Amino acid sequence: DVQLQASGGGAVQAGGSLTLSCATSGFPFDDYAIGWFRQAPGKKREGVSCTSVSAGMTYYADSVKGRFTMTSDNAKNTAYLQMSSLKPEDSGVYYCAAHLSCNGGTTPRGFGSWGQGTLVTVSS
Repeated sequence: DVQLQASGGGAVQAGGSLTLSCATSGFPFDDYAIGWFRQAPGKKREGVSCTSVSAGMTYYADSVKGRFTMTSDNAKNTAYLQMSSLKPEDSGVYYCAAHLSCNGGTTPRGFGSWGQGTLVTVSS
């Protein structure tokens, strides 16, 4: 079974940092794109970052560029999202998901196997 599990969320103050992990199994990690997405209460799910190992590309939403860094450990089939200079508007449930490609950006379109998210709360 294809599985993705996000973890590492928590409560931090504005300006703080967190690193999220996305553990995956059941599919060839190197051949897929992994995306990070978030959803705040009452808002639509939005793309945060996406990386495609095979394509050698990583994309970021404008709102997180320069603050978030997505990396992956292919040996562990795990992707990470390092978040720094956090803002209250970064709060939400963060999910990771897989797709054949990043679609040239961070859109959630086509992504599936959404695992349980991890909650990030940034206080001002």
